[in-house]
Amino acid sequence: MKTLFAKPWIWSFIAAVSVWLATIGVTGGASTVGLSQAALTFAAFSVLVGIGQMFVITLGPGNIDLSVPATMTLAGTVALKYMDGQNGLILHGLIIAIVIGVGVGTLNYALIKALRIPPIIATLSMSFIVQSAAIWTNRGLRIKPPQVLADFTTSTSFGIPNIALVALLISVIAWVLLHRTPYGRWIMAIGQSLPAARMAGIAVDGNRFVTYLFCAILAAVCGYLLACFSGGAALNMGSEYLLMSIAVVVIGGTAVAGGDSNVPGIWGASLFMFLVVSMLNTYGVGAGVRLIMTGVIIFTVILLASGRTAAAR
Repeated sequence: MKTLFAKPWIWSFIAAVSVWLATIGVTGGASTVGLSQAALTFAAFSVLVGIGQMFVITLGPGNIDLSVPATMTLAGTVALKYMDGQNGLILHGLIIAIVIGVGVGTLNYALIKALRIPPIIATLSMSFIVQSAAIWTNRGLRIKPPQVLADFTTSTSFGIPNIALVALLISVIAWVLLHRTPYGRWIMAIGQSLPAARMAGIAVDGNRFVTYLFCAILAAVCGYLLACFSGGAALNMGSEYLLMSIAVVVIGGTAVAGGDSNVPGIWGASLFMFLVVSMLNTYGVGAGVRLIMTGVIIFTVILLASGRTAAAR
């Protein structure tokens, strides 16, 4: 038990459960099922982008992808426009979204490597280009997703939202990549010490490229699913996931300095982020106070996690 509490990611789950109990306490338990399913659904989208961002941050200081929201918007917009509500084109739409992710990830790393631009600047610049492409593609139209896909993204299986099941599957794949493959060991080594990784013969550039590619693909898939879940692609659909994708990584216990990450913490942090907003809304807290309280709560969770980690060391 002591070892469990020493893990930094456990505090995001403790915070999430505490907020969940506080919220259902106000409603007398009337909204337990609905709140739980909503939390799993909306947390799933944060998990998808959070996992991609986590891999990038694992590469070490300075590595971050700010093009995530724009990638989500472009992928969701183009995929829905191509499918045009036809069930037979669902797979084609997914492939298009993935191709967009591959393109954005490739261009991101091209700017970083070829032009020697810091990742935060390179991905921010790319986000403006990608967002402009999304605006040009969308042209104010809100095309409905194929009915089968819309039903899938808004339905549940065995009481669990399908979106959450998709995110869980991708989470398992991400965990295997991190802890059971040479790639996972390589990116952690790069994050811990770039010079040492080069001296050890690790293909630093190749692994960094794959990581930025993976992040962009997950953002594109998330945009594809979010557009179908929302009933259409909007130009601001990815805006809230810029800070969200970073916050869930930090709150989840991943080391901002790189070289140390975990997948379970992403889930705890994503659930916590949704539940804390729901709790404050339930208590009728105003928007301004809600933002302040959210910041304070997040800071407290991070402080507890970092304190326990330091004590464990």
